[in-house]
Amino acid sequence: MIKETLYYDGACPLCSREMKHLAKLKRDSLDLVDIHQTDITQDMPSKEDLLLNLHLKRGDEWVVGADANVAAWQHTRLGLLWAWLRWPVVRQIVDPVYAFWAKRRYEGLYGASHERTNSHP
Repeated sequence: MIKETLYYDGACPLCSREMKHLAKLKRDSLDLVDIHQTDITQDMPSKEDLLLNLHLKRGDEWVVGADANVAAWQHTRLGLLWAWLRWPVVRQIVDPVYAFWAKRRYEGLYGASHERTNSHP
């Protein structure tokens, strides 16, 4: 299995709580990285983009949002419990809800007027 890295917002209490739980259950094939504790390089999305949504790095590919969350949990014995969130009908509901929640969480922590720059490479 390819080594993957999940980037999360360590300043978010809910995110940090989930990552502590995930850290206890995950296999060595997944690294968890607090965005605030790492250097953002040019081959990465901007810090703002990383803070707005979960990002999972899989080889040269970036998996974002609910897809990243579900992908990260696949590195645990509980992965199958999360897989249904990617079923086509469920995805149509989950993705907009996640996007809404992620934006509200970001604005609550960093302000609605926080300038977002630079999308994915």
